[in-house]
Parts: sequence; structure tokens; C-alpha cells
Amino acid sequence: MSRARIVAAGLALSASAFVAILTSEDYVETAAVPTKNDRPTNGFGSTFKEDGTPVRLGERITPLRAVQRAAAHLSKEEAAFRASIPGVELHQTEYDLYMDWIYQYGTGAWRASTMRRELLAGRYRAACDGLLLYKKSGGYDCSIPGNKVCAGVWARQLARHKKCVEAQ
Repeated sequence: MSRARIVAAGLALSASAFVAILTSEDYVETAAVPTKNDRPTNGFGSTFKEDGTPVRLGERITPLRAVQRAAAHLSKEEAAFRASIPGVELHQTEYDLYMDWIYQYGTGAWRASTMRRELLAGRYRAACDGLLLYKKSGGYDCSIPGNKVCAGVWARQLARHKKCVEAQ
């Protein structure tokens, strides 16, 4: 990995990060609620269609359409992400993992996040540590050892944090 940071406005999600997002989300043909109190999702974790309407329980999607929907969603999220951190320089690894986080939690959560606030202040390690604050899903604390409801949520955060710290 290059040690140089680049202004986020000059970066784009890497192909490997796109594949990793799709892999971590898994493909679901028929919309279902993935965890208690969550929204119905299908495809690769999509909760909304391209026109902004919510995915409804039971709606079906093909694998190709699901990839296209994820790509369109990420394209919109990337523009919002870059605009939210003007002048901030990131490693490609940091960019990719924050985009992965945004795909899971959304732009609204990003704008209010500790990670964004710390990046704007130039505190990169503190931004990494902010990832660990997001450990709940559907009202459950996913970081509790032995949790069988949403352990994957916490595992994903730990993996993001590790990659982020290693990029410093």
C-alpha cells in the first residue's frame, strides 16, 4: 500500500472493495428482514430501489439487477461522502472501508458520525477508533460475547477497525 494520502475528492471505491461489500452483504433474491427491527432487504443488502422507494417484503431481484442496484447506490453515496469531508486526505484503504461502513449504515449516520468529525479534525487514528462505537443492530449490542443475533455486525466492525489502524 502506498503511504501517501490523497484528497478524498480524487478517490473512488476500488473494485476489490466493491466485491468485498457484495460478498459481506450476501445475495438474497427475495426481500426479507435480516435482523429484528431492520428494514426489508434484497439483492446485496439493498433497502431501497433506485427510485428511492423502499424494498418490500417478498419482492424479488435477479443477481445482475442486484449488482446494478448496489453500484448505483454506492455511486450516490460516494458523491455524498466526498462532499462531507472537503480537503480530507485518505489512503485508498481508508476510503474503501468508510464506504463499506456507509453502505451498511447510510449517509445520514455518516454525517453525524465520530469518524467524520475526527477526519475533519485530522485525527485519523481517532476516526478509526470511532468505528467501534457502532456495535448495535435492531436494539441489540452485537459486541456481547456469545451473541447469536448479530455477531456478524460486530465482526465486520472489528475487521474494519483493524484495516483502518493498519493503514495509519
